[in-house]
Amino acid sequence: MTARPADVAPSGPIRFPDSGLGHGWEPSAVMVLTALLLIIGLVSLYSASSILAIEQGVGDTYYLGRQGTGVVIGLVVMISCAFIPYSIWSRLSWPLLLISIGSLVLLVLPWTQSIAPSINGSRRWLQIGITVQPSEFAKIAIVVWTAGMAVKKTSQFRSLRRGLAPFLVAWAMLVIPIAIEPDFSTAFLIGLLGLIIVFSAGARISHFIFLGLVLAPIVYRQIAGVGFRADRFEAFLNPASEQTGAGYQSYQALLGMGSGGWFGVGIGQGRQRFGFLPEAHNDFIFSMIGEEWGFIGVLVLLMMYVTLVLVGFRIARRAPDLFGELLALGFTSLIALQALLHMGVGLGLLPTTGLALPLVSYGRSNLIVTLASLGILMSVARAAPGIKVARA
Repeated sequence: MTARPADVAPSGPIRFPDSGLGHGWEPSAVMVLTALLLIIGLVSLYSASSILAIEQGVGDTYYLGRQGTGVVIGLVVMISCAFIPYSIWSRLSWPLLLISIGSLVLLVLPWTQSIAPSINGSRRWLQIGITVQPSEFAKIAIVVWTAGMAVKKTSQFRSLRRGLAPFLVAWAMLVIPIAIEPDFSTAFLIGLLGLIIVFSAGARISHFIFLGLVLAPIVYRQIAGVGFRADRFEAFLNPASEQTGAGYQSYQALLGMGSGGWFGVGIGQGRQRFGFLPEAHNDFIFSMIGEEWGFIGVLVLLMMYVTLVLVGFRIARRAPDLFGELLALGFTSLIALQALLHMGVGLGLLPTTGLALPLVSYGRSNLIVTLASLGILMSVARAAPGIKVARA
């Protein structure tokens, strides 16, 4: 056989090298973006929390160490989920839903305060040897269960009673206990995730309009009729008049963002880390990044999230079946909505919500859930048919 001359390019498509994570580049892209966001998160977390930890007498690396533990556990969960066939989650959808409902109800019962104490006016955590936040794990339950049920009910979505109504009942059993905690922002997020999935599965727009008309008075009452929520909304509408009251956090967040300029004041040099901005290491870590990393740092962070979301939607579009598509869509939407809402609060575009910035904010329950979601997303990508090719 005559050898091919060295200067002649091979004919046909060029295959991307095998990453070990599955066909194509999508799983590798998810892994790389996840690693970068985790690094940014750990660096920003230490800067935002070190002074707070010293004031609490626990050492400057206290929060960093706890988050690092969450990273290790979360990565193990992520890799495990990536190599488990995503179809298994269809069989686990009902157990996940029932466990989530049970743990959420346990939080709000009056005789469970010994294991679900009120912290900062809210009962969100179960202390059962370890501290867990059931509402975070309910995010996985809502996506998996809704995706599985939507596949079975695609032919019934034209009927409100047989199509959308069963979903509303199940969602309510998650949303109501979360709202009672109270954690209205997470309740809103979980409900919105469910709606996105069933809409993508073929639910009728007229049903959503009807649902919106029914829920609008309830949502209004939850905002206007609850003191601290009404104060937050008023502070959002009139931030200049609430600089020392309900709008204090938002005002300090904007000060931090504005003082960062183009390139930031430097990592570990931010003024807000000295206690001026409460919850700077979780609910307002985006503002800390804006102050210390500047506009360029914020732009880089934003592009990472945008890229991750676009890759997630691509995975959903190429999924082998409807269940995989809805899983990928749901978990991608979860990350996108959390990032969007968190950043919106930091920029003063939304009222204070208390939602974490995925992979960056402090909080091990949220971190592990986010990494598990990305692992399932990678599992869907690994099952996509065919192998991506590049043009010669």
